Amino acid sequence: MSIEFTPYSSGDVDALAHFLTGSHWPFHAGTQDAETVRQRAGSGLYWNDESRTFWVLADGERAGLVRLQDLADDTPMFDLRIRADRRGKGLGTAAVAWLTSYLFTEFPHVTRIEATTRQDNHAMRATLRRSGYAKEAHYREAWPAPGGGTPHDSVGYAVLRRDWISGTVTLPDWHDEPATRSS
Repeated sequence: MSIEFTPYSSGDVDALAHFLTGSHWPFHAGTQDAETVRQRAGSGLYWNDESRTFWVLADGERAGLVRLQDLADDTPMFDLRIRADRRGKGLGTAAVAWLTSYLFTEFPHVTRIEATTRQDNHAMRATLRRSGYAKEAHYREAWPAPGGGTPHDSVGYAVLRRDWISGTVTLPDWHDEPATRSS
């Protein structure tokens, strides 16, 4: 399978609206309707100084979408969506490898890249670990549930530029709390 990443353009608004509303995104908060997507695209949300969006093409077909966010910061984040019928085929891993390289290569001020996902999104968590991202945070009941249900836990991952360059993963010190005295 050939995988390519092509920039979103203003002529892609209808395709973007169809892509975002035509699939089920079980691990993304909130829902979007086509008109909201069109309005956001019209306001420049998908390509501006702070954000860039790319199609993930698998054998020439739009199979996914990568949106890079907070590009003026030294710690950007991203949104990755792979169509349901294309999940589990390595596109997510290819996309995270590509976007990591793209961000560190094209943006010299970027020192780290962050990703946050739901705790139960095991595929994305495995993709992040395979891609050199280290778990750095666990947020209890921080991810909204559809329909006002019990919020999900979310987890935060990041890759440091120096780790990406060296091919290593530096883990946080999870045992840095001072000892407490019992009364």
